[in-house]
Amino acid sequence: MNTEPAIEISLGGIVGPNGAGKSTLIKAILELVPRVSGSIRVLGEPIGPQRHRIAYVPQRESVDWDFPSTVLDVVLMGMYREIGWFRRTRREHRQRAIEALDRVGIADLKDRQISQLSGGQQQRTFLARALVQSSDIMLLDEPFAAVDAATEQSIIHVLGQQRDLGKTILVVHHDLHTVPQYFDHVLLINVHAVAWGPIEQVFTEENLKRTYGGRLTILEEVAEAMRRSVTRQ
Repeated sequence: MNTEPAIEISLGGIVGPNGAGKSTLIKAILELVPRVSGSIRVLGEPIGPQRHRIAYVPQRESVDWDFPSTVLDVVLMGMYREIGWFRRTRREHRQRAIEALDRVGIADLKDRQISQLSGGQQQRTFLARALVQSSDIMLLDEPFAAVDAATEQSIIHVLGQQRDLGKTILVVHHDLHTVPQYFDHVLLINVHAVAWGPIEQVFTEENLKRTYGGRLTILEEVAEAMRRSVTRQ
């Protein structure tokens, strides 16, 4: 019997060095890669029948951006369970998709081919696809990678709105400067879990030394992030 405590989060970050297993953890939760041990339960149930309650935003590098789809087509894919395979989308489906695109600021790009999007527009498209799923849990793998500052702020604003609606959100993140600003909870990981919990308890210099091995440049980033956190409070 597994007696490990469940990780309860609202808007949480997964933070650790390159190769620490951040993306692998997300994929293991979704059963996209095999787990060596442990089990995944979603809202108290095995993940299998609960998978539809999870929305996933993958890394941009894992997406075939040359696939001949429009932005609207990609967002509509988030409703495939509702629409059904090989069935026509109805007007209400398209309207919901357009509303989701409007929430992430790119409704005007709905007819554009995804290959013609910038990196930030690509991330917004997949965030809109996650929004139309109306899921209870959102897992995002490096959503801020290679995007401009405006896109990053737009994404974190939308995620904050989802948190306020009662969603549980877990984000793979690499920028230590913004961890205290963006997240309520944090999971520090380096192959194994180092520490997890509320930001004010876990995002400490001691835990980050354990996570990053005391590297000077990382600790300088930590000090800056912690100073910003104290100033914000």
